[in-house]
Amino acid sequence: MEIRSPRRRNTAALALVCVAALASSCGGSGDPAKTGDASAAASTITVWTRAATESQTKALAESYNASHANKVKVTAFPNEEYPAKIATAAGGRNLPDLFASDVVFAPNYISQGLWQDVTDRFDALPFKDKVAPAHIKEATKDGKLYAVPHTVDISVMFINKGLYKKAGLDPEKGPTTLREFADQATTIREKLGGKTYGTYFGGNCGGCDVFTLWPSVWADGGEVMDADGTRSTVDAPRMAAVFDIYRGLYADGVAAPGSKDENGTTWLGALQSGTIGIAPGPSTWLGLLQDKGIDVGVAPIPGVNGGRSTFVGGDVIGVSATSKKADAAWDFLAYTLSKKVQADLQAKGRSTVARTDLTATDPRVQTMNDIMAVGRTPYALKFNESYNDPQSPWVKTLRDALFGSDPAKALEDGAGDISASLDQR
Repeated sequence: MEIRSPRRRNTAALALVCVAALASSCGGSGDPAKTGDASAAASTITVWTRAATESQTKALAESYNASHANKVKVTAFPNEEYPAKIATAAGGRNLPDLFASDVVFAPNYISQGLWQDVTDRFDALPFKDKVAPAHIKEATKDGKLYAVPHTVDISVMFINKGLYKKAGLDPEKGPTTLREFADQATTIREKLGGKTYGTYFGGNCGGCDVFTLWPSVWADGGEVMDADGTRSTVDAPRMAAVFDIYRGLYADGVAAPGSKDENGTTWLGALQSGTIGIAPGPSTWLGLLQDKGIDVGVAPIPGVNGGRSTFVGGDVIGVSATSKKADAAWDFLAYTLSKKVQADLQAKGRSTVARTDLTATDPRVQTMNDIMAVGRTPYALKFNESYNDPQSPWVKTLRDALFGSDPAKALEDGAGDISASLDQR
């Protein structure tokens, strides 16, 4: 999921932990999964990724290179330049053997025929039913699979346990409804006051808000757009109810003032300050918050009336349509999904991974794994221009719905504008 925020830098920074972890715990010993590498002639496999996932991609490559005859060479590009690099290489039929993509862009690349069909290869994996279901669904078209999970990032609620205790709240009992979330955040603000606030959110960040607000709609059984990704339903009652709660938290001074103008660049920093009681954010922040000395808990994002859901973001990766080394490229992908490699990433990275069958020693990571298994990744070919771009109709809609004078009209008008963007040819 493309969120224009420090998550891009911090995901990479967090993955640096994995480089050493994979080199030591996966490296020379290889992996128990037999991927057939020994029977293939040694090849050099080229891989492209964006800067956001560079460190983890290189960690996986280093581990594979240490235990396989084939070698993987990784090239990373700045996030903003990456789509253009893919487009240029595709036009010149000069794509690398493998290239990764933000999961929400996968439908675009599939529709353009830029990845090879890997359905039969994937179906042969003994653990195929244990691989991140939302990513698999997003990378599937007409029953054919074209990419597999590469990195996984989900949205969760982060609880500052120290502030909960000071406010007389039980830090082990996170909110089970969005209304309860608002009540707990309000209690923290009222009891502690000063520079301490109940919550924080990205009020000027399209990617931040699809990532953290939409799960509350899904948890209540609602939708944000149709299945084809061409018509917005943000004016439906369940979306309106979510906006109403966040709007009230800001208007009542429970949400920190910076929430109104937060475009993603200081989103993590606000939580790292230790002055926010509870707030939604990317799962990759767990270790980054803990490293700041915050006693942090994790809870699912609930709906207004209950339930739980999450936005499953991150990257997928596929064998390019122009690759002449599909066997060797798949051998690397199968290795990255194998149980030992994924378990090592989970243990050292303190974040959720691409397998639903792994048990984490950290109960917070286990909570994230459990949520990931029931999470969703929305489908839309025009996702970026409709939602993520700072000039998108979604950003205007959320701004007007959160801070404007007529939220109902904002959502009604926004549904039309977003639909027009989603359905453009």
